[in-house]
Amino acid sequence: MASTADIRKGLCIRYNHDIYKIIEFLHVKPGKGPAFVRTKLKSVTTGKTIDNTFSAGHKIEDVRVETRSFQYLYEEGDTFIFMNTDDYNQVAIRKDMLDTPDLLKEGEIVMIIFNAEDESPLSVEMPANVILTVTHVEPGVKGNTATNATKPATVETGAIVNVPLFINEGDRIKVETEKGTYVERMKD
Repeated sequence: MASTADIRKGLCIRYNHDIYKIIEFLHVKPGKGPAFVRTKLKSVTTGKTIDNTFSAGHKIEDVRVETRSFQYLYEEGDTFIFMNTDDYNQVAIRKDMLDTPDLLKEGEIVMIIFNAEDESPLSVEMPANVILTVTHVEPGVKGNTATNATKPATVETGAIVNVPLFINEGDRIKVETEKGTYVERMKD
């Protein structure tokens, strides 16, 4: 058993007869009244996100998990196939268990969190950034740079990312996986 003091991003807990992963949390100590922890929880079975508030000191049941490194191989319908980089065993993960599946390219290394009790996969943690090649982008309009102007660009995985006007087809860009936003253009 853990308490609200142990809450951190990525912690898996048992709540309302389901297993949830903590996506966001905020410890709040108001001027009046008791402290509490505001959380955003994502169900690892259904993918639904809920908001919940725990009072300070509330006991929570944490789930013992193991994290292993896997390589993304290919997509098969609504499932993604990953291979363990240590023993080459493969595992199929539902597409809805990934936060940003459209930014995942073949060969990418991810961390998969497993329930230590029954070896069932709970969630997939993408790397913080991925490097993708721009496959289609409209040319930027000259003189349209009064503010931070952006344009939509399609990357090799099929995802659409807003990029600055100077990005062209064939450029390699770094994309933040948590928000799906452009970070920088990569030098070759």
